[in-house]
Amino acid sequence: MVLKDKNYYIERHGGESVLIYDCEKANLPPSIEDSSTLMSNIIKILSENTDINKIILTLNRDYEYDYEQTRMLVEVALLFKKLARQKEFFKTTLESISKNINVSSYRKWLLDLKNVIFNLLLSDPIGAYVHLKRILRHEKINYEIEVDEVKKKLLEAYINVLQKFISELEKTTIIKKVVDDISGYKIGSRELYRKIFSPIIKPDFMFTKLMASYPKDGEEIDNYIIGEDVEVTIFKMNDSVHTLYHIIPPEFKLSEEEYSLLDQAKKIISEYKPQKQDFVDPERIRQVFYNISHDLLEELSDFNNIVLSNEKLDLLAKILVRYTIGFGLLEVLLQDENVQDITLNSPEGRSPMFLVHSKYGDCMTNIITTKTETENWASKFRLLSGRPLDEANPILDTELVIPGASARVSVVGEPLNPYGLAYAFRRHRDKPWTLPLFIKTKMLSPLAAGLLSFLVDGNRTFLVAGTRSAGKTSLLSSLIVEIMRKYRIITVEDTLELPVQQLVKLGFNIQQLKVSSALTKGTNEISASEGIRTSLRMGDSGLIIGEVRSTEAVALYESMRIGALANVVAGTIHGDSPYGVYDRVVNDLKVPKTSFKATDIIIVANPIRSPDGLHKWRRITQITEVRKHWENDPLLENGFVDLMKYNAENDTLEPTMDLINGDSDILKSIAGNVKQWAGNWEAIWDNIVLRGKIKETLVKYAEDYKDYDLLEAEFVVKSNDAFHNISDKVLETKGVLDSEEIFFRWEEWLKKEVKKRKVSLE
Repeated sequence: MVLKDKNYYIERHGGESVLIYDCEKANLPPSIEDSSTLMSNIIKILSENTDINKIILTLNRDYEYDYEQTRMLVEVALLFKKLARQKEFFKTTLESISKNINVSSYRKWLLDLKNVIFNLLLSDPIGAYVHLKRILRHEKINYEIEVDEVKKKLLEAYINVLQKFISELEKTTIIKKVVDDISGYKIGSRELYRKIFSPIIKPDFMFTKLMASYPKDGEEIDNYIIGEDVEVTIFKMNDSVHTLYHIIPPEFKLSEEEYSLLDQAKKIISEYKPQKQDFVDPERIRQVFYNISHDLLEELSDFNNIVLSNEKLDLLAKILVRYTIGFGLLEVLLQDENVQDITLNSPEGRSPMFLVHSKYGDCMTNIITTKTETENWASKFRLLSGRPLDEANPILDTELVIPGASARVSVVGEPLNPYGLAYAFRRHRDKPWTLPLFIKTKMLSPLAAGLLSFLVDGNRTFLVAGTRSAGKTSLLSSLIVEIMRKYRIITVEDTLELPVQQLVKLGFNIQQLKVSSALTKGTNEISASEGIRTSLRMGDSGLIIGEVRSTEAVALYESMRIGALANVVAGTIHGDSPYGVYDRVVNDLKVPKTSFKATDIIIVANPIRSPDGLHKWRRITQITEVRKHWENDPLLENGFVDLMKYNAENDTLEPTMDLINGDSDILKSIAGNVKQWAGNWEAIWDNIVLRGKIKETLVKYAEDYKDYDLLEAEFVVKSNDAFHNISDKVLETKGVLDSEEIFFRWEEWLKKEVKKRKVSLE
């Protein structure tokens, strides 16, 4: 069946059949749930095209009804076809028994049935069901009081026809969903349809689709604002383990005129093809594009006689930049400091984006990307990274930097991913992590923070191990913050994740090196191994390796042996235990056993899960020293000695008896180079406890004064400097590192700083 106004067409590709209906041409609102006329038109079309599995209504925005909602309408369409074919059967059945019935009653029955089949069923199937139920109830009463046997027989036949109609309707999903809510239903009301149907919305100027309406079966558990105007609501889904991260950005709350302006402006700006330099300095190029967008929108609004305030022009310009040289709603998600990871699975457009929330764990979002958008991202990441993404190189690792946020990006394409493109984004914190921040989140204890601070000052070699998403890189960043700023640091990474630029702004003497990815071929980048060896020729420096993945491990251990006791050498590696790290380094990465002894400390970070499996938390589970006396197997020959171990019962990292008793070769080695500590375990322990107490006190002051910037790197670095300077003065005046005196002076310094901050804020 083709509607006379011919306002639709059907696209069939990839096993998917999509009905696209032009609501502007049809002069109808783009809402099946609100418009009975539109519902009737759609069901008529579906009755002739029953393979349709998606409906898109167009009117400046695309309103998409997914497979489940579309198939509910297809069920009604199939019923319509079936009943329409049986129309003559019902008519003949009634005529055969109507010889002695009042003609007006017979006509009324036929008119009722005709109205239900050809009008009400199409425009209001719930109303059709309610109408038939009410007629049935009325006719059953008439049947009970009727005394004429002929009429009684006729009523019985009519009741059977009604029951058949009702039975067919009760098989449809729409009626099953509302059967418990139709008491008092007013025919023509669209309230129940709004509970059943909810389109995904995509404005013309965007590629991303949004499930804008709130979930009908969700319980709101939190809400907050990102920036100035992005609404986030968290829902716990009833009868599901899912948590929904529901976002309403400002681009979904504009008027039709504003959508039209954005669409016109995007078509003009889209003629510009971004170059690599556009991504080198994102803040500068975005300002340039913002200025162009602002002027263009102002001209278009004048041309179209649309009056816009400066605030509205500013908002529209920012949105336009986001959907031209930017990354759309991905940028909005990355602006949320609670978001840790974002994933997008293939095939594109079939499932929503997922994310990991710092408070609510794994969440499903209300955002669905399209194939066009994901391919657009891939082109930008190729340009940005200079790395290929093709059949020969189906994996691309790079980084994304936008104003106010950055992330590590992993893209997987064909043939490794046979269904398109899949993405994983690891959001980096805007500011470097610090040990006091980890105390606050309970990832480690104050004593553990003091121990790590002591070990960093002792220029030890570290491997931070753990599973994916365990917080390895974040912890490594916090260790860098503990290095005194007067020492030089070199970082080597294949994907830039360490907060080097933020540390540079804090006055660190740090140089960043970027090397080729172990998974990428055919680029001009220097290998990781060569990058590490190059760092050794750049002067006396600490060395930080973003992640030990491949053959660069051999070069890393060369640098560990060369720089032993001179500078901090640290990196991250996948492994869930000290022996797991040894096994990976020696057996997988082919580092000689004797070279592995250059490792001083292994810090293991692993997620801890709740018994129900619904929640997880990041925790350091072990701080282990590697002793040097073993020959073949460190596990069998007591080469691993835990200094601290996680206690699940208390949810804290606790010292082992080896640490408490001073049975640590590494700590004794550090003390051996310090006159005041040599052979004095009590002095070493006292200093470790002091450092932990200082970190813990920072957390206490931050919570007492509600000034959590005290835990950020900028202030923590100042605190570390104050600690070292005060320690030096106390040693000079007293001849010993008097912990009580150091802490007293440091806390006096802290009180003054907090007071100054409070005054400046007022």
